[in-house]
Amino acid sequence: MKSTIHSSIGETCIVCEEQKERGIHLYTEFICTECEGTMLQTEVEDPKYKFYLKQLRKITIPKIFS
Repeated sequence: MKSTIHSSIGETCIVCEEQKERGIHLYTEFICTECEGTMLQTEVEDPKYKFYLKQLRKITIPKIFS
């Protein structure tokens, strides 16, 4: 019996857009553990804060399944 090995492991993080194994699901999207931790520690004045908001806005875009 042969087993199939998948070339991609994990899911694509909506923030860093990299394949990661560990993270959380927020509505229909995946956020990796590293991005989740960084976002929680980012101050509103930090320039990265706007980037995180931009990435998280992708969550509200409805997906079309056909």
